[in-house]
Amino acid sequence: MSNLNKPNGGFWIISIVALIWNAMGVMAYLGQAYMGEEVIAALPENEQALYANIPAWYTAAFAIAVFGGLLGCILLLLRNKLAKPVLFISLIGVLVQMFYNFFISNSMEVYGPGSAVMPIMVIIISFFLVWFAKRNIAKGWLK
Repeated sequence: MSNLNKPNGGFWIISIVALIWNAMGVMAYLGQAYMGEEVIAALPENEQALYANIPAWYTAAFAIAVFGGLLGCILLLLRNKLAKPVLFISLIGVLVQMFYNFFISNSMEVYGPGSAVMPIMVIIISFFLVWFAKRNIAKGWLK
């Protein structure tokens, strides 16, 4: 294999940071999915109402987003071109999840307008990771 087909340091740094980012997403998912009733009861009433009304399809989209992102980043590190479709599926999960956050739930009313920052970051990073995988397939770094 020639040096031209070996990823540079930037590829590895971005892939490792993305893996850590998605691992934190998995932790957030697990924290929400397995939140005990005593933890929910300790929240303010308006936040309790948010957690009480989360539909199953939202939880499924959240799981697809974070576990797909984690798997996609592992595939990036393994230099496998399957990273792109897996990260694309993760992006779909992110978009479904954020659609719920922005347009169906009243989370903006509960947490305020500043609560849009993290969801917007998640969307941007998800799009970036799909583009990053596509770009690295074109470079021949993912096989």
